[in-house]
Amino acid sequence: MGKMITVSAKISEELKRKIDDLGISPSEVIRRALEEEVRRRTRELLKERLEEVSSILSKVEREEWIKAIREAREER
Repeated sequence: MGKMITVSAKISEELKRKIDDLGISPSEVIRRALEEEVRRRTRELLKERLEEVSSILSKVEREEWIKAIREAREER
C-alpha cells in the first residue's frame, strides 16, 4: 500500500454513538467499503470495454484473421 491520506465522512450523532458502543473501527470499514467499490467499478468498466472490443472484433471475418496472422508470421 502506498502513501496514506485521510478521507472523512459526515455521520449522524446517533450513528457515531452506535459505532462507539459496538466497537466498530470506522476507518477500517470505510477503507474496505472503498476498496470493494473500486474493484466493482473497475470490473464494470473492464466489462464495458470488453463488450466494445468484442463488438468490433466480431465484424472481422475469419479469413481476415488468418491472413493477418500469416502476414505477421512472415514479417518475423
